[in-house]
Amino acid sequence: MKLLIVTGGTGGHIYPALALAEYARSQDTHTDILFVGNDDRMEASEIPAHGFAFQGLHTSGLTGNPLRKIKAISQMGIAYQKAKTILRNYQPDVVIGFGGYVSAPVMLAAHHMRIPTVIHEQNSIVGVANKAVANKVDRIVICYEKCLAVFDKKKTLLLGNPRASVAANAQLNKAYLKQLQLTEKKPLILIVMGSLGSTSVNEMMSDALLHYQEDAQILYVSGKQNYEQMKKKFSNPNIRVVDYVDQLAILPQVDFLICRAGATTLAEITALGKPSILIPSPYVAHNHQYYNASVLVEHKAAMMIEEKNFSAELLLHDMKQLLYNKKLREEMGVHARELGFPDACSDMLRVIQNMKR
Repeated sequence: MKLLIVTGGTGGHIYPALALAEYARSQDTHTDILFVGNDDRMEASEIPAHGFAFQGLHTSGLTGNPLRKIKAISQMGIAYQKAKTILRNYQPDVVIGFGGYVSAPVMLAAHHMRIPTVIHEQNSIVGVANKAVANKVDRIVICYEKCLAVFDKKKTLLLGNPRASVAANAQLNKAYLKQLQLTEKKPLILIVMGSLGSTSVNEMMSDALLHYQEDAQILYVSGKQNYEQMKKKFSNPNIRVVDYVDQLAILPQVDFLICRAGATTLAEITALGKPSILIPSPYVAHNHQYYNASVLVEHKAAMMIEEKNFSAELLLHDMKQLLYNKKLREEMGVHARELGFPDACSDMLRVIQNMKR
């Protein structure tokens, strides 16, 4: 089987696509996979680093002043023609889009060439690119039931995020835990605000954690740009600051998380049934992290603190609630797992295989 996967722009689009590709390759080593993405974004280096073939297109979003929008439309037209050439040369059985503006011209080209198509929507708020091509594609895979209000129910399947399958199979790496100077004998709270970290949240979190006096361990992932500043902040031996962590290597040991509400993060913590205090980023498109987090809160699977309402007192209150109320933690964990999709990879691959011409 030959698959063409188009994705790009952010890790939220890229890592679910890679998870599916790696699973498909593990199930059948003869599966041939080509990735298409932006030639100047993180996918251009990240995807080849995972051992997959990659071809780049040059696109940009329809944002900014009228001149920039005209330029973006022109780029989309050129990308559409290049996508048709790639598709003619590669001859895929199915084309799969994981979002990002680069996916729109490729999905449209595949539709017009009558190649079976499927898109994946990671968030509870449908992205612009997926909304633009939804009427043209053959199948749509979603992670949140509320997306059924936007997509055609007859061709939409609630199967979850492929990253959930990766998380569901995660095993505690005890050597890595020790390397981080953490122990299995104490509760562990993981605080992580994304790969680069959030300067605004780091500043607010500093105030809160300076008053932290509990005996549970905190692993604080500051992000690289804030590490030098944050590592000097705390004298408390229970607070360990790092710039990066292999999250899945320690997540089985984590009692609860304080984190953003990106699609990949929520897919992982629901697959493992981990309680969380979510602080959605207000700086993302259409405020989709807030709506992602709201789904978990509605199902009693998480707490949420909006950044505009953040205070040291509120965070410490919620942390103590989760830390000392074992029943609450367990109930939230159960509800989180109910929202998880540990079989997302196998379920989505089965749909793709059935679409093959």
